[in-house]
Amino acid sequence: MQENKNSNAQNQQELSEILRIRREKLAELQQNGKDPFKITKYDVSNHSSDLKDNFEAYEGKTVSIAGRMMSKRVMGKASFCNVQDLKGNIQSYVARDSIGEDEYKAFKKMDIGDIVGITGTVFKTKTGEISIHAEAVTLLSKSLQVLPEKFHGLTNTDIRYRQRYTDLIMNPEVKDTFIKRSKIISAIRQYLNGQGFMEVETPMLVANAGGAAARPFETHFNALDEDLKLRISLELYLKRLIVGGMERVYEIGRVFRNEGLDTRHNPEFTLMELYQAYTDYHGMMDLTENLYRYVAKEVLGTTKIAYNGIEMDLGKPFERITMLDAVKKYSGVDFNEIHTLEEARAVAKEHNIEFEERHKKGDILNLFFEEYAEEHLVQPTFVMDHPIEISPLTKKKPENPEYTERFEFFMNGWEMANAYSELNDPIDQRERFKAQEELLAQGDDEANTTDEDFMNALELGMPPTGGIGFGIDRMVMIMTDSAAIRDVLLFPTMKTLDK
Repeated sequence: MQENKNSNAQNQQELSEILRIRREKLAELQQNGKDPFKITKYDVSNHSSDLKDNFEAYEGKTVSIAGRMMSKRVMGKASFCNVQDLKGNIQSYVARDSIGEDEYKAFKKMDIGDIVGITGTVFKTKTGEISIHAEAVTLLSKSLQVLPEKFHGLTNTDIRYRQRYTDLIMNPEVKDTFIKRSKIISAIRQYLNGQGFMEVETPMLVANAGGAAARPFETHFNALDEDLKLRISLELYLKRLIVGGMERVYEIGRVFRNEGLDTRHNPEFTLMELYQAYTDYHGMMDLTENLYRYVAKEVLGTTKIAYNGIEMDLGKPFERITMLDAVKKYSGVDFNEIHTLEEARAVAKEHNIEFEERHKKGDILNLFFEEYAEEHLVQPTFVMDHPIEISPLTKKKPENPEYTERFEFFMNGWEMANAYSELNDPIDQRERFKAQEELLAQGDDEANTTDEDFMNALELGMPPTGGIGFGIDRMVMIMTDSAAIRDVLLFPTMKTLDK
């Protein structure tokens, strides 16, 4: 134990010395009128992969690249360094006779982590590595910190999430994940815009945070001396736009839910919701299938996705099953044969399903589904016809009003999307809000409250409408084979370190 303490102390002393030397190098540059921080521009003609992928077109031509120096080997009058940019990395051959004696001395003083610009000709070394023969090396920014030791990289997940900038530098696959994330969101927009949807923006700060079962964050607006909430959903404002005559709308934006952290939950996350007039939840199923296939082909080039070694095929028709049938299939309990709350409670006790006093028959059905069915829904599956108790904004099924025209889309045992035939009966909606407020009074922090302005909109008249909400982060997780939601959020929520 004492040896470890001594070793750590020695490492800290060595690090402090390195940092001191870097600052001394900067001071010397500044004293000599070569302050890199005064450089405001550098003309970049190409990126590393451009040159590597099209070597024949660039061989012998003069190019300029810029990026972070990740390694350097000084060998007397000539040296090699490796520069990492947006698209990868490339080697540069730096010779005293090519850049000049003073410039070569300056190059030798540069550190790993410095941002440099290199102008030179493209060639291939004797070992076949595509490189740049430097004609000029410019220090564009001085790194005053030390990158993690290159052979072990940055593996501490806590540091990776807190210092995403370092993570992006040291782990190229992380950058690839976020490039794919950007492409996924772009492909979603392309598809929806092509289907006649219009992208809109709605408020994040709201007086009434409704549209989902979640506990909101609360804040105070000093200018109006009013308490406000951060939105938990995009739903109620988008439906107002349907009332206003915008027949196809969508929004991709952050929502905020005051809940726990785990591999699939972050208190702020990206949600996409869309609403289409004159269709129902079957229309939303068709849209979901087509959207997922389109995005997979555009971003991955295939409809077959491998997640954690399990292949999921988006090219096949997605399975469709009711919640009742899913529970019967995986638990053996047929809720069609359960007619009263007492019977539902009794069967829950038999199967060790914990429930609360406020839970009704439909709530208990949903608890069975979560316990027995969800984990089996690996291939793309629509679970349809949820009980009314857990669907306060959804149309009832005309032939069976205990259930609603709602589905959840599952892959890999995860809920990926939630969709309805939207409730457009203002009288029914007011009764549902009333029931939600009773749950709130009983201690359910996730229950909705009546939104009077939304009720006014419904009373003006909303056409039959299909709506859906997609969890963008989970979609990115599935399509990039990422283990946790923090791996697809550039800056996930982290507990503040004690100072």
